[in-house]
Amino acid sequence: MTIRTVIAGTAHGHVTYALDELDARDDAELVGVAEADPELLAPYRDRIGDVPVADDLGALLEQVGGADVVVIAGVYTRRTDEAIRALEAGAHVLADKPISTNLAEFTRLKEAAEKSGRHVSLMFEKRAYATTRALKEIVDSGELGELVQFDTSGPHKLRRENRPDWFMSPEGYGSITADLPIHDVDMVLWLTGATEGVVSAVAGQVRQADPGFQDHTNVLLRAGAATASLEANWLSPEAAQIHGHYRMRVVGELGSADVDWAYNTLHVATHDSDWREVELPGDPPRQAKYFFDALAAGTEPEIGTAASLLATEVTLLAADSAEHDGEARRWQAN
Repeated sequence: MTIRTVIAGTAHGHVTYALDELDARDDAELVGVAEADPELLAPYRDRIGDVPVADDLGALLEQVGGADVVVIAGVYTRRTDEAIRALEAGAHVLADKPISTNLAEFTRLKEAAEKSGRHVSLMFEKRAYATTRALKEIVDSGELGELVQFDTSGPHKLRRENRPDWFMSPEGYGSITADLPIHDVDMVLWLTGATEGVVSAVAGQVRQADPGFQDHTNVLLRAGAATASLEANWLSPEAAQIHGHYRMRVVGELGSADVDWAYNTLHVATHDSDWREVELPGDPPRQAKYFFDALAAGTEPEIGTAASLLATEVTLLAADSAEHDGEARRWQAN
């Protein structure tokens, strides 16, 4: 079987995760791209070859005779409609985050996913990092005991001169809380296995050059018995060598772990042993490999529909909280 793949939108560089995977496989092929903006498509023109390109996803799917997978990587506020269109056409969805920018969009997406029976998977890239894989092994081994606290940082360089107009507008981008914290929300949910809790958030804008574009947010999440403080911003120093110093501290009843994603290190200490640097596994797999491997095998992707939708819902509840002065929002997995 050849996995026929369509790309819906090329607004974010993470579309290369799908292109890299398609280039590496003999059992998958790109059959079309839906992108109405020539400027957004231009960086990928050489890579997509001579496949059909259309302004509208629905028209493209009809033109190419359908697809097995639709990769969602367009302007953020258009992604829910494109994902729903893909699901209604019988395709699985592989998406860059965020797949929805508010709770109203998410409700429609969730209904479409449940009705379709197709996979919806978000490319939570941090799961594939060597540091994260090593941490997961340590957590699963029980060395840290029950996890009770998380503290994460997610600073990003804005690089304003490289950002298109849609990105700086709530009408195109949504909000910072709906966007950046979702990777760490997923980390907490994945590592704890929590199925209920409470979330709240506050967000603000210190840069005044782009009215309405919030540039920092703090999320407070209770996930089962654990609590998490998640910070993200668009204020990472432009002169720094790294895009953002992404870090996470995990505290358990028996020990703690410090993950430094930016510098690729993991340190662990327990009540019985001093801090040590953990040896990391080899190079991470390609970011979209898990998804296409699962489709080829007829199994559920490692990052499945339930995990993708739950992390999205919790993050959007946080975004809703930020719009209402930090009011707490309860969440529960179905």
